[in-house]
Amino acid sequence: MPTPISALRNMGPAMEAAFAAAGIGSAEELRAIGTDEAYARLLANGAKPHFIAYYVIEMGLQGRPWNDCKGAEKDALRKRFDRIKAGTTANDRGALRALDRILDEIGVIPKRG
Repeated sequence: MPTPISALRNMGPAMEAAFAAAGIGSAEELRAIGTDEAYARLLANGAKPHFIAYYVIEMGLQGRPWNDCKGAEKDALRKRFDRIKAGTTANDRGALRALDRILDEIGVIPKRG
């Protein structure tokens, strides 16, 4: 039987629901893919970037309290978070450009000029 995500430290029903919506259904799956991939999936599913949420996941996977993240460790996590966020933002912009092209092709976007 899979372990619910809410059984992990720092993870409550809201995080469990967000992960489920992003296709991550168990604590075992979350551990297997790790913080970075899990957070990237949350962002790709529409979650707004939030650094504390990111390191809450990391601390939870380590069995540590969320507020245990400090100093150099927190700085290193911030760099990882910023890379994930930047990658998702670039992907979002690319997806929007592709959507604009499709909408233009079918005549939904009015001609400019």
